[in-house]
Amino acid sequence: MNDGGGGDSGGTGVRGRSGGGDEGGDGGVLDALGGLDGIALRHLRGFLAVAEERSFTHAADRLRIGQPALTRTVRALETTLGARLLDRTTRRVELTDAGRRLHAELAPLLPRLAAALRPPTGRALLRLGFTSLLPAACTPLTAAFEAATGAGVRLVRRDSPLAGLEAGESDVAVVRGEVPGDAGLRTALLLHEPRVAALPRTPPPAGDSAAHRTPGPPPRPDGSGPAAARQAALRAVARRRVLDWAELADLPLVVNTVTGSTRPELWPADRRPQPVCTAGNFDEWLEAVAAGHGVGVAPEPVAERHPHPGIRYVRLKNAPAVPVHLALPARDAHPLAERFLALAARP
Repeated sequence: MNDGGGGDSGGTGVRGRSGGGDEGGDGGVLDALGGLDGIALRHLRGFLAVAEERSFTHAADRLRIGQPALTRTVRALETTLGARLLDRTTRRVELTDAGRRLHAELAPLLPRLAAALRPPTGRALLRLGFTSLLPAACTPLTAAFEAATGAGVRLVRRDSPLAGLEAGESDVAVVRGEVPGDAGLRTALLLHEPRVAALPRTPPPAGDSAAHRTPGPPPRPDGSGPAAARQAALRAVARRRVLDWAELADLPLVVNTVTGSTRPELWPADRRPQPVCTAGNFDEWLEAVAAGHGVGVAPEPVAERHPHPGIRYVRLKNAPAVPVHLALPARDAHPLAERFLALAARP
């Protein structure tokens, strides 16, 4: 069988490092690949095809490439390995000892590698993390992402500061408030949300024991003290329709310390509200406000999407807006998360 004339004929393969034409070292040839630069999958596929077809002509047809290109590919592999893998004549192609060893290792390995690199069956999914609620801006963004990539988006709610990013439970996340500089994240600003105040619809009357379950000194025998003062402050604003941001410094504050976006540090250092009740997630925060423990502050969409029979939402003047970011790990981020962030960053 003629396999391509001058391109394939003659004993022109590269000789081994030790001087022997067929020697590839004492160990398996594949053991050396980790330390050899320049070897690509096309070199290994080309060699494997020739080794199985015993013909450059048939192997080139199988790979749907030109025979001269296949010849150069196999010779490049031999040059890099420093070993002759094939004996070529005008009539036949045979494996050398080194070639047989390499073929024995590659034959089961390459199909497994191809299977590992094949896209997974089914639709690819991006995990989008969030805490209490997803901004409305994410709806068109998700639709644009799905149209551009063909991937789906799975919503993942996590009661953690970074909505599951820190635990690897989400690929990209909505983060409200300022993102810590040492969090190891890349971010894109989505929008700013106004803040509203959340007031108990029925503040506890003076002397109600429910008002004393929060931290602080117990009430005095005459009913006065910090707890009584907090009750009075809540009753004073119970029917207000608008509050100023500065006024909140005089009110007891309910703080979601895990996923909330409002901390006392947002007020001036010499005039800050005192947290009298803390919550570990949005639902606890909501019920603590409804129970009359204090006033809460939340992004405006909370009022629209989380009405509560025990809470009145009140407009806040002069309140700083809540920055809403998309965040993903600064290193080793999911490729789909990169696409999602790039879409969000477009003007």
